[in-house]
Amino acid sequence: MPDRHIFLIGMQGCGKSSLGKRVARETGIPFADTDALVAQSAGCTVNEFFERYGENTFRRAETNALAVLTRAKPMIISTGGGTVMNPENRHIMRAWGRIVWIDRPLEEILSDIKLDRRPTLRDGGLAEVERVYHERMPVYRDLADITVRNNQGYHMAVYMLSRLVQERF
Repeated sequence: MPDRHIFLIGMQGCGKSSLGKRVARETGIPFADTDALVAQSAGCTVNEFFERYGENTFRRAETNALAVLTRAKPMIISTGGGTVMNPENRHIMRAWGRIVWIDRPLEEILSDIKLDRRPTLRDGGLAEVERVYHERMPVYRDLADITVRNNQGYHMAVYMLSRLVQERF
């Protein structure tokens, strides 16, 4: 069991939630997803939350979710793609855990991403995904303690993240 939280960061569509859930199941470490926690607290989906309350309110709720999760025993926490853009969130993650960047090539994200499920990307289409990708890459790179490259398929990424969690945390 890790002694600190393991925060998964990266672009939408990079595999944070699916990899985190699977590795949590394999290792017995609890798992949480900040987007799911915000949606559950509001009683609606993330898309509905954005439509009702807007991105600013979502971002405040996201910060609150991070703060709440840090009070629990150490776990794997999947964060939303934009979580890292708030300096307060970066501070919380640095103070309470280790940060793992799930780095997936843009071409693979573009081929898999379902824009209708991504409220911050939906209106701009694939061009917006590319713009956001390039905007966030330096932040992900700077914030990460460790990088897991998700460029050889899901099972290889699960293996690499699982091994990392078991050996380093």
